[in-house]
Amino acid sequence: MKVLGIETSCDETAAAVIEDGVKIISSEIASQIELHARYGGIVPEVASRQHMVSIIPVISKAMNKAHIGWHELSCIAVTRGPGLAGSLLVGTSIAKSIAAVKQLPLIGINHLEAHIYANWLSNQKPEFPLLCLIVSGGHSDLVLMQDHGKYTVLGRTRDDAAGEAFDKAARILGLGYPGGPAIDRAATKGTVSIDLPYAWMKGTYDFSFSGLKTALFRLVEKDKIKNMADAAFSFQRVVVDILVSKTIAAAKLHRVKQVLLSGGVAANRRLRQQLKEDSPIPVLIPEPVLCTDNAAMVAACGYFCLQANTTHGFDMDVVPNLKLNQVNN
Repeated sequence: MKVLGIETSCDETAAAVIEDGVKIISSEIASQIELHARYGGIVPEVASRQHMVSIIPVISKAMNKAHIGWHELSCIAVTRGPGLAGSLLVGTSIAKSIAAVKQLPLIGINHLEAHIYANWLSNQKPEFPLLCLIVSGGHSDLVLMQDHGKYTVLGRTRDDAAGEAFDKAARILGLGYPGGPAIDRAATKGTVSIDLPYAWMKGTYDFSFSGLKTALFRLVEKDKIKNMADAAFSFQRVVVDILVSKTIAAAKLHRVKQVLLSGGVAANRRLRQQLKEDSPIPVLIPEPVLCTDNAAMVAACGYFCLQANTTHGFDMDVVPNLKLNQVNN
């Protein structure tokens, strides 16, 4: 079974063809990083307009590289939320059009669930029950996954997500955009540990990084930061320590067989290394290109949704604040 996936939740226009939920036949991504870099962050209106320019060429490339005809597809899977409303509308509109013209089933995909399914595109097969750490610009969630489509959210961010915290820290330190990779690069040159606060949110698996960001800002404001690399190193250390510690604690408590890491922040080198080294439970992490937004993960998720007979009608709407436990609604 071959699924065409379409992703336009934020600032990446992507399309991919996946076979049987695990094999990448083709995957194309048109990035908008250079476009938004001049503003120091994502401008929603600019993002949606660029999706309109890129979406058809990207889908055409993915289909041509897959060397298949439309009649060979089993369904169209497209991200319907969470994300930027204007961007989501571009992807869902083209997906509905293709599905209608080619008479193919349509499946609306939850972006967070899709990030989890990036792990099915690796060489190892995930085993249930799983604990999933989803870390991106807008989300930091710890999710217990008992089976396909069966999720229990154990913890989530109460303010800034990990990716958002990295973006803001990079802006405070003048390291540029996007902030996550900038902090990652700068941290490799840092050695001195700066005293920054840990918000453990004791008694919960929730996360909070707003206070950490504010503490960094105050140090910069008072001219107490002399080395930006040391500041990046220290900030990253605190974020990663909290993410890893809570993930391992939850994994032990729920006696899961594996830990899955996913989302854009999963490309962070310290996070990948520390989670693998510290966890007594096997850890699966997609390759970096599958951690950031892509359509391969959307198509993989679409395959398993189709197996569960989950499809949507052409009246399906986008849901910018879609929650993980709403994946099949």
